[in-house]
Parts: sequence; C-alpha cells; structure tokens
Amino acid sequence: MPNNKRYSREVIEKTNFLQEISVFHGKQPPEKGILVGYGAILEALGLSMPFPNTLALISEKHRQYKVPGWIVFTPRHKPQDSLYSNLVFSIKYEGINLLFFKKLFDSADESVIEDWVKNEPLSQFSRRIWFLYEWLTQKTLNLPDLKEGNYVPLLDGSQQYTIGKGDNSARHRVRNNLPGTFNFCPLISRSEKLDKYIKEDLSGETTGLVRNVHTDILLRTSAFLLLKDSKASFNIEGETPSNSRATRWGKVIGQAGNRPLSKEELIRLQQIVIGDERFITMGFREEGGFVGEHDRITGEPIPEHISARWQDLDELLDGLVETDSRLEKSEFSPVLTAVVIAFGFIFIHPFVDGNGRIHRYLIHHILSKMKFTPQGIIFPVSAAILERIDDYRKVLESHSHPLLDFIEWRITQDNNVEVLNNTSDYYKYYDATPQAEFLFDCIDYTIRTIIPEEVSYLQNYDQMKVWLDDNFGMPDKTVALLIRFMDQNNGKLSNRARTKEFSVLNNEEVKLIEAQYHNVFQR
Repeated sequence: MPNNKRYSREVIEKTNFLQEISVFHGKQPPEKGILVGYGAILEALGLSMPFPNTLALISEKHRQYKVPGWIVFTPRHKPQDSLYSNLVFSIKYEGINLLFFKKLFDSADESVIEDWVKNEPLSQFSRRIWFLYEWLTQKTLNLPDLKEGNYVPLLDGSQQYTIGKGDNSARHRVRNNLPGTFNFCPLISRSEKLDKYIKEDLSGETTGLVRNVHTDILLRTSAFLLLKDSKASFNIEGETPSNSRATRWGKVIGQAGNRPLSKEELIRLQQIVIGDERFITMGFREEGGFVGEHDRITGEPIPEHISARWQDLDELLDGLVETDSRLEKSEFSPVLTAVVIAFGFIFIHPFVDGNGRIHRYLIHHILSKMKFTPQGIIFPVSAAILERIDDYRKVLESHSHPLLDFIEWRITQDNNVEVLNNTSDYYKYYDATPQAEFLFDCIDYTIRTIIPEEVSYLQNYDQMKVWLDDNFGMPDKTVALLIRFMDQNNGKLSNRARTKEFSVLNNEEVKLIEAQYHNVFQR
C-alpha cells in the first residue's frame, strides 16, 4: 500500500540499503547476491511504486551477465551502503527512472539533495539528480546556478531512447533530452529487439514493397485493409460491428494524420466511435473508471486496471498532447512516438467508453503524421493486434497490474471506483519498453505478412478473373461470387453452389475452374 513517510537527512544516513538476498518478494535471482540500485532503495525506504522489471544484483563471482528480470554485476561494481552511492549506481547502470525519482523527492527532505550538490557540485550525477528534483517537483533548491562544467546529457542514449540534442539547462549544466514533458514522459529502454527493428527501417521496407504494385491494386489493398482494421478494432473490444459502422470508422482511420492532436480532437473521435450517445456519458470522465469485471452476486468492481483520476485528466491530457508535439518535431522514432502516445492514452483512459478504438487510431495517426506509413497505404495494426490478443493483454497488464497495490480506492454507490490517493505520477512516468517491443512486432508482421498477402491475393484474383472472362464470359459480380465460394471451401465449389448459383456449369467445367484456382491461388 502507499507509503507516505518523509525521510530526514538523519534517517537516510542511518538506513541500511544493501542486503544479501536469495529470494526477493517471491522473485528468484539467478544466484545469491546483494541487491543494489533502485531495488535496494525501494526496499529500504518503501516508496509507493512497483519494483522495476529488472533488478540489479552484486555477485560474489567475477562475471557480469543478464537474465530475464535481473542484471548481475561483479564485486567491483558494488556501491557503498548509502542512498547517494546507490543512486549513482542506478543512473550509471540502470538508466533514469522518473517515477522512482518523483517518489523519492516526495519523501526525502530537500536538504538531502542540496547536500549532495554542495559536496560534489561538478559531478555529472549530482547535477542530474539536481535537475531531476527541480524538473519533477517544479521547486527551486537553495543553490546558486553553476558557472562552469561541460553540459552532460540527462539520459544516456546507450541505455534509453532520447529526443536527440534536447534543451540545455544552464543552471545545472545538463542537457534535457527527455522524450516528453513534466506532465507526461514515459521512457523506453534500449533493447536488442528494438535496436534491430529501428536499424531495419521498416518504413523504407514498406515503401519498397508497394513501389512496384499497380495503382489499382494498391488502392484496393488499402480499401480492404481499412475495413479489416476497423472491424478488428471493434472485435478487440468484443463487438461485431455492422458493415456500415465498420466502414464509417474505417474512413476515419483513412484520414489519420490530417488533423493535429488535441483534447478537442479526442472528443470528436469519441463521438464518431460511439455514434449513439443516448446510453453513454460523452466527453472526458467526471467519475472514476476501471477495466475489469463486476462480482456476479454483489455487483462490486473487480479491477484489472484503474484509470487515472478524473480530476487529473486535464493535466495528463495536456501533457500527452504537448509530448506528442515535442516528439513529432524531433528525431524520435515514429513507432516509439506511437507507443508513448497511444499506450499513454489507454492507460489514462479518459472516456467512459471508446478508449480502446481511439488508442489504436492514435497509432495510425502518428505513423501517418510522421510519414512512417507510405502515402496510399494503411497499416492494419488492429488486425495484427487481434492475432496477438493474448500478448496485447499481457503488455497492457504489465503496466496496470503492478499498480493495483499502490492505488487506494473505494466502491461507489453505482459500483464504480473512486480513487482516494494521488496517482497521477503512475500515468505520467513509466517504462514503456514492453509496449514498444509489442508494437514493433505487430508492425513487422503487418509489413512482412498482412500487406504482402493482400497484394498477392488481389493480383491472383485479377489473374483468375481474366481467365474466367476469357473462358466463360463471366460478369464481375459472378466472378466475385465464384471466387468467394472457393475461398471459403479450400478451392472447391460446394455441391450446394453447383446445384444453385452455378448449376449452368457441367462437371468438366467445374474441374477446370478448380484446377485453375489451385494453379493461381494455391501454387
């Protein structure tokens, strides 16, 4: 549960931060060792946040390695048993964790941070901590501006994805390269998978894929993928839309990237998604929100995700929109930008209904606006997500489930939830690495499988259509019906179709058509 303790300089100095572990909160380390860094500080001070996905351990052996959930260091990496030494270790080897620093600064007296800077005014670590304190708390410490020292980047670009050059803070001699703003700044750690995807230039690969496709095929592919993606987005929510409703939302997806992101634009999108406003309270929530079930007997909420407090929505959405603008103008990856904005939106969950489809629309919007998506084509991201629906739920839960222990709430009269503590930081600052790897997987699958398969299908369809027209003089409508029947029956014309719609064909003609279908579609 949330810990609201405050720590003075004296308490922090007396606290032991290093402890040997063989099991840690039910998590099995690869070997016995000393917990250090963020994990050690969180355990010692009990700050109100989940432990990081990866914890740092000092081994007795002289071998450094990584395994899922752990990074193991040698004895020479061991920090001193103090808060500052463990913070230096964390910044050096684990990267910047904004939620951690915000929770630490909310709990520690500001004199503690002032002492660190006074003791080591030119240390890159004390300067970064100083900058983070004033940026995250929006308070100014009783310290003079620095007059010397080279500028140091806040984020290490070899550990986490940065905004590029960033903005210089002359007071701290720190370059702020955070990919976000004070009100909204998820971070993404570098990984082999993400670096590989970014290096592969999937956008360029798509452009090459469609470059030699006939314009007519490309237009028909795009139209099909729009409808496919629209239907998939509804299906993810457990809905089966009518063709007219799916087509209407598909048209909206097709216009993604044309209008700037704003709170007013989000409300417009919700109105289109919901359609019938009689049963839903439209606009941003003015009540609590959660994703989950209600107890079948009592009706009480069983949350799997608790939405941001409605009182915090203005601040959070302003931050999200400002961060979107900052990232779109920078050299930040379009896919990583889509991760930050789209998943940030779904975690905030600002509407009573329609959040999921707008979340997936935002992916289209950013990929199009930042010109990742080639003109004239649509990425059916929702279709790829639908095929990975279990993985999709896991990456959503990887953020939501650990937070449930730190959100205080009560049941309202209408069996909703009312959040009782301040939770806005959980939606501003988090690690979006799992979501980034998932979205890149979906886009990779879209580019290498879904789009080529649809282009190939339409090319084969046209080839089959020409053959049928040459040999049987079939009109387009009949060709479409025949191919659809054969698609549904593994290349065979069913007995029902042979005795009804295609009763004019004799057995030899049917065999000839089935052989040609096999040659064109199933070769």
